Amino acid sequence: MRLLNDQVIHLEDKTFVPFISSEKIQFRIKEIAEKINEKYKDEEVIFLAVLNGAFMFASDLLKNINLSNEISFIKVSSYAGTNSTGRVDEIIGLNTNLKDKNVIILEDIVDTGITIDKVISLLSTEKPKSIAVASLLYKPSAFQGKNKPDFVGFDIPNKFVVGFGLDYNEKGRNINSIYQIKNSKKNMLNIVLFGPPGSGKGTQSERLIKEYNLIHLSTGDIFRNNIKGNTELGILADSFMKQGQLVPDEVTINMLRSEVLNNPDAEGFIFDGFPRTNAQATALDEFLEGLSSSITVMIALDVEEEELTKRLKNRALTSGRVDDAKPEIIEKRIAVYKKETAPVKTYYEAQDKFVKINGNGEINEITALLFSAIQNFRDSHPVI
Repeated sequence: MRLLNDQVIHLEDKTFVPFISSEKIQFRIKEIAEKINEKYKDEEVIFLAVLNGAFMFASDLLKNINLSNEISFIKVSSYAGTNSTGRVDEIIGLNTNLKDKNVIILEDIVDTGITIDKVISLLSTEKPKSIAVASLLYKPSAFQGKNKPDFVGFDIPNKFVVGFGLDYNEKGRNINSIYQIKNSKKNMLNIVLFGPPGSGKGTQSERLIKEYNLIHLSTGDIFRNNIKGNTELGILADSFMKQGQLVPDEVTINMLRSEVLNNPDAEGFIFDGFPRTNAQATALDEFLEGLSSSITVMIALDVEEEELTKRLKNRALTSGRVDDAKPEIIEKRIAVYKKETAPVKTYYEAQDKFVKINGNGEINEITALLFSAIQNFRDSHPVI
C-alpha cells in the first residue's frame, strides 16, 4: 500500500479515495449489535464470520454483543481482483454443531448475494433453528440473490471498496476506514432543467432529448408510475401523499436511482422537478458519484413574468387547463417556482454549474441558445 496524500491510497494499479470513516463504522456496528441483542434476547447465538473479509467486523461487533454466544470462522472464496466469481463449492472450517441453534452469518459485504445464498443453502443442511445475515456493507443495485441481509451497516453504490477487512488482491484489509475505488468519470450529459410554468421547458426538453439522446426523468411521472405499478416505493410514497405529507427525500432519490440503474447504457439524463432543495441536490450528487458520473449543468429558462402570463393564458385556450388563465393562480405558481429554485441555483452556482438561458423569443432561437450553452459549458468543463 502506498499513501499518496491524506485523501488517497494506491494499491497496486488502483487508486482509492476515502468513503466511510472509522468513526461512522463503529457507530453503525454498535447499532447493529443493539438490534441483534434485542432480537435474540435471552437466546443463544452462534456467529459464523466469513473469512477473510469479516474478521474486523466480527471482532468489533462481538465487543458490543451481550448475548450468550459462540463464534466460528468459516472460509469461502468468491473474489478474484475486483470481480466476484459467485462460486462457492464448500464451507471450510465449520466444526460447530448448528442443530436447533440461532446462526448469524457475519459478512464484510453483500453485493450480488450469490455467495451468501450458497452459504445459507449449505448451512441449512445442519438444521439450525434460524439463519440470519449481518453485513457491514450491502450493494442493493448489484444484488441478485434470494436472501437479503437482515442487519446492514451501510447501503453503498456498486463500486469496489477496500479497508476494514476488504481487500484488493489481499491488500488493504488492515485499513481502519473504508476507501472507494477512484474511476474516471463517465462522459455523460446530465442536466438539471428548471423553468417556471409557461417557460417552454416541456418543448425544450423534447429537443434536448432528441439532440443528445437523453432520458427524461420527471419526478411527477416517476411517482405516478410507481404508484400505478404498486411498487414497494410507490406504496410508500402513496402512504405519505394520502396523509398530505411530503414524500421524504430518501424515497424520491431511491425512485430516481431505480430509473437510472434501469438505463445503464444511457448517454445522459434530464432531471425534471428534482432536486428542489440542497439536501436533494447533495443526495443526487452522492448517488451519481457512485456511478462515476455527476450533474453536468443546471439550466434555468429565464422568462419575464408578463410573457409567462401571456403564454399561460394562450395555453389555457388549447389545453383545457382553465387554471392557466387565472391571474392569481399564475402568480402563485411563479412564486412557488422562484422559492423552490433559489436554493438549488445557489447550490450549483457554488459548483460553477449554473447556466441561465433567455427564454423569451421564438422557440427555435431558445433551442439554439440551449445547444450553444451546453457546448460551451462542456468545452470549458472537460470531464476528468
